[in-house]
Amino acid sequence: MPSSFLMPMIRSVTAGLLALGLAWPQDAPQVIRATVNVVVAPTLVTDQHGEFVGGLEASDFRLEDNNKLQNINVDISYVPISMVVAVQMNSAAEPVLPQIRKIGSLLQGAVVGDEGEVAVVGFDHRIQVLQDFTTSYDKIEAGLKQLQPGGESSRMIDAVLQSARMLGKRPANRRRVLLLISETRDYGSESQLSDALTELQFQNVSVYSVNMSKLVTTVLAKKAPPRPDPLPPAARPLPPGVPATPSSVSQTTGNPTNSGDFIPALAGIFRSIKGAFSDNPSEVFTKWTGGDERTFRNQRDLESAVQGIGDELHSQYLISYSPNNPEEGGYHEIRVSLPNYPGAKIRTRPGYWVAARPN
Repeated sequence: MPSSFLMPMIRSVTAGLLALGLAWPQDAPQVIRATVNVVVAPTLVTDQHGEFVGGLEASDFRLEDNNKLQNINVDISYVPISMVVAVQMNSAAEPVLPQIRKIGSLLQGAVVGDEGEVAVVGFDHRIQVLQDFTTSYDKIEAGLKQLQPGGESSRMIDAVLQSARMLGKRPANRRRVLLLISETRDYGSESQLSDALTELQFQNVSVYSVNMSKLVTTVLAKKAPPRPDPLPPAARPLPPGVPATPSSVSQTTGNPTNSGDFIPALAGIFRSIKGAFSDNPSEVFTKWTGGDERTFRNQRDLESAVQGIGDELHSQYLISYSPNNPEEGGYHEIRVSLPNYPGAKIRTRPGYWVAARPN
C-alpha cells in the first residue's frame, strides 16, 4: 500500500476540520461541499480472552462511514513510528519523575522499535522540548534525565497541541503517536481542548496516556507554603448578625490562619456536572484518537503500561480509505466489524469531524 495512507486524516483545500463541540454560527454564510481524501483508522482486534488476533486480511474487515460501506486498504506490515513523550513535570509530579527517567530503553526497544524515533517534551507552566526527534538511545535517556520538578501549573492541553504540531512535521510514511504521562487534569493551559483535539485529528496522531496516580501525586508531593492572607478577619464577608471574630472567620473560611477556601471544592462539584467533558482531557484525547488510558503507581506499573502500549502499537491493523461520502459535513461515525469473527472485540477511532468552509 502506498505511504500516502499516513497523510493527515483530513486534507482538503475546501474542507475544515471541526473538533467536538464546535459548530458554525447560525448566521454563517451558506457552505460549499466538503471533500476528504484519506481517513486512517488504526484498529486493534482481540479475542474473548483479550489476546491480540493476527493474520487477518482486508477482506475480513467491513468499515462503514456514516453507515456507508467503504472500500478499504489494510496494512499489516511494520510502519516506523514517530513518538512524542510528553511528561508532566510540575511540583506534583516530583515523586514519580525518578521512575519516568528510567523508561528510555523501553521506549526505544519495545515501543518504537529499531526504526522508530522519539522526542521528549516536559511541561509545567512552560512547554519545553527536552529532546527533539532522535533514534539515539543515549539522547533519549539524556532527554528524560532533564525532567525536573517545576511550578504548580500543568499545561497539558498546550503540551498536547505542541506535540501534535511536532508530529505533523514528520514524514508521511511514519505512524504518529503521542505518549502522554501526566495527571488526567489540566492546570493553566491557554489553548482550548477543542484546539488540541482538532490538531490531533488533522495530523493523524494516536494518543496513549499513562496517568499518574492521584493518590501518589496528592499524598507524596511537596506542598507549597500557603500564601499570606491579604485580608484581615474583619474584612471577610460573614452572614448577617455574625461578629467578625477569629473563630467565626475560621468556621467560614476553613482554618484559623484565614487561608482556607471551600470555593474550589464547590466549584469542582459544579464542574463535574457542567463540564464533565473537559474534566479529564486525557480521556478525551485517547478516546477520540483510538488510543488507550492506563494508570501507574510505581515503577512496575509504569513499565508494564509502556510495554503494553508497545505491544498494542505493533499489533494494530492500519485501515485506510478514501470516503465515498465526502460531501457530508459534520461528524462522521466510523464503524469497523468482522462479519466472520462475531466474538472478536474491535477498538478503533470512533469517527472524525469535518465541515465545509463558508463560501
